[in-house]
Amino acid sequence: MSTLSEKITQEALSLPVDLRLRLVDVLINSLNAPSQPEIDDLWAQEAENRIDQVDRGEIETLPGEAVFDRIRKRLRG
Repeated sequence: MSTLSEKITQEALSLPVDLRLRLVDVLINSLNAPSQPEIDDLWAQEAENRIDQVDRGEIETLPGEAVFDRIRKRLRG
């Protein structure tokens, strides 16, 4: 870590808990990471896309028991 980042880290650690929490929130939000509702929407969209692919015959489906059989075989060997 550079001297500046070490100084900033030490300064941040010396803040009261409520201000550190606020700082953490600001830093996390600055990363532009998706929020939980956005993540949920993306998963719902992915599920819909996969259903559409199955309906169009683009994806081969397997019965659940066949999937579990494959997993059991892999775990044994």
